[in-house]
Amino acid sequence: MIIVAVLLLLLVLFLVSAIKVAREYERGIVFRLGRLFPEPKGPGLFILIPIVDRMVRVDLRTVTLNIPPQEVITKDNVPARVNAVAYFRIVEPKAAIVQIENFMVATSQIAQTTLRSVLGQHLLDELLSERDKINAILQTIIDEATTPWGIKVARVEVKDLEIPSGMQQAMARQAEAERERRAKIINAEGEFQASERLKDAALVIENHPIALQLRYLQTLLEIGGASSSTIIFPAPIDLIRPFLQRSDHTSSNDADGGLPPKPTQPPAPAQPS
Repeated sequence: MIIVAVLLLLLVLFLVSAIKVAREYERGIVFRLGRLFPEPKGPGLFILIPIVDRMVRVDLRTVTLNIPPQEVITKDNVPARVNAVAYFRIVEPKAAIVQIENFMVATSQIAQTTLRSVLGQHLLDELLSERDKINAILQTIIDEATTPWGIKVARVEVKDLEIPSGMQQAMARQAEAERERRAKIINAEGEFQASERLKDAALVIENHPIALQLRYLQTLLEIGGASSSTIIFPAPIDLIRPFLQRSDHTSSNDADGGLPPKPTQPPAPAQPS
């Protein structure tokens, strides 16, 4: 009975160490006596030979890698602090285990160096306005570097860009000046369009004098409806022009002392030669 119990115990230990289960998103890289097994194991149930086989589990799900903040000097010599995030997954489990010692550390280091080198080749305005273009460049370079390791980089995103406070104030002043410039341009364009409409209205009134009378009556109606103690009564210049002419004639007579103008003498006849 003791022998049977020992055999059963050994059988149970063998089964526990031999039977392995891999989830749907996992693969088992098996080394048999140090040699790589041709195909990864899983998903599901599979059996290993104890002591002979060694297995390394590999997760095939997408990994979110936070790239630490990096000190960057842009192409126009502006210091900045940038951090990013990369999304990658393992597409070749054997290469990720055999070709690189630690694929997580390697991917993080290559992402940091690529981030510094790429951002250093662009201007600050490009970093702020062309974020999608820079993300695509980072993704392409990092993916090319990690392809031999069996890693596919799906996406790289620049999360935050920190610049000195003095530069932020300068950018704020620049933005304010730009808004003021646009406001002045819009105001000038509005005045120009208004002057064009006034010119058209003047041409219409010139061709149709009755329009001036209608405008005069409309002005009187607007003045009568206003609740004001001061009333301004506009009058056409044609009504007071005779009085202005008479006033000018009277002023000229007063300047001559009230005397009638002296008669002019006729010129002397020409003498024959």
